[in-house]
Amino acid sequence: MERNQSFLKLFNISFGFFGVQIAYALQSANISRIFATLGADPHTLSFFWILPPLMGMLVQPLVGKYSDKTWCSIGRRKPYLLVGAIIAVAVMALLPNAGNFTFTQGLFLGLNAAMWFGLFSLMFLDTSINIAMQPFKMMVGDMVSNEQKGLAYSIQSFLCNAGSLVGYLFPIFFTWIGIANTAPEGVIPDSVKWSFYIGAAILILCVIYTFITVKELNPQEYKEFHGITDKEESTGKKEEASFFSLLKNAPSTFWTVGLVQFFCWAAFMYMWTYSNGAIASSCFGWAGIETKDAAFQDAGNWVGVVFAVQAVGSLIWAALLPAIENKLGNKWAYAISLIIGGLGFISTLFIANKYILFISYALIGCTWAAMLAIPFTILTNSLKGDNMGYYLGLFNCTICLPQIVAALCGGLILCVVGTQLAMLAVAGVLLLLGAVSVILIKE
Repeated sequence: MERNQSFLKLFNISFGFFGVQIAYALQSANISRIFATLGADPHTLSFFWILPPLMGMLVQPLVGKYSDKTWCSIGRRKPYLLVGAIIAVAVMALLPNAGNFTFTQGLFLGLNAAMWFGLFSLMFLDTSINIAMQPFKMMVGDMVSNEQKGLAYSIQSFLCNAGSLVGYLFPIFFTWIGIANTAPEGVIPDSVKWSFYIGAAILILCVIYTFITVKELNPQEYKEFHGITDKEESTGKKEEASFFSLLKNAPSTFWTVGLVQFFCWAAFMYMWTYSNGAIASSCFGWAGIETKDAAFQDAGNWVGVVFAVQAVGSLIWAALLPAIENKLGNKWAYAISLIIGGLGFISTLFIANKYILFISYALIGCTWAAMLAIPFTILTNSLKGDNMGYYLGLFNCTICLPQIVAALCGGLILCVVGTQLAMLAVAGVLLLLGAVSVILIKE
């Protein structure tokens, strides 16, 4: 296999990520809306966001560990990709129908039957998305040379943001063509349901495309491509058997990039959790009481629009990142991206016009583009051996753990700052702290 591949081959490796990201975008933009519609209180809303990163933290290291050893006729990572996509499609058809369960009965631990069904559906959805998502990052690590990894992850970032753009706009698009955007109390609007149905169809088609067009390396080709000797391979297998041994021998970049990741992903957890309520109150005059109000549901659609603007900002910034990295280096590109996004979050405090919010979320998109590309470029360039997938799976804990911590602390911080809008400013401060932490990274 040639070390440097054509743009089309790099594109094919990541194209399925477009469909997976549509599912992830629908989840991130609509989960707070769904659970608020089902009756969740704003002060407990962040607790519903604990399950997605928790499942990711459990699942992705396992996908990495076992896919490292899965050498079969259809590939090394692709079997996990296909299984995850199939499960995700099934759950995407179920989750938006949670409100069809009895809304006022079946209470347990303060949750009604609809919320329990939605919670378990969310758990399976995020598990399956994580199973389907991780193989794309691993295939880049497996099959792309160090010289092309920056480009490969930028392509992945581009496709990720393009998929996000589509997923975010689905609810307002279906409302525009006449599908109902309101429903009886406790029932998810049809505009959201159809968004999940069509997103599921696109997801499976995109994954099938990557599955058909990409041929993974066999074990011998893999060793030759990565320059692994028999001695190194043997050592890698011994390390692979021990979770603690892998962590002990992890390169320093694993931990320093992980610290930056902590601030970044905690910030975005608050964006996903509180944007709906924040925008509803600041730009749509929502009184913060009835989620069945048109103002709240219209704001829910607008969240998709501003998240789409964020995706456009990410697309533009992702296209510029390779040049910025070449000129200033990965670290400076990373830090500048986080500062821009932090200022975008803080600016939402002063904006009451829904269209001016486009500027804020476009700036936030710069951070998102960097988060999807630069950390993985830095990390995979520091890894060598047969445990690439396992390390990338473990690295996912630096994405999931901060979201869990942020979700657990969200209600308490909300009590301190007072409003959901102020939570977006908290997210901005977290990104600025992340930018300062970049100085600790040694490539």
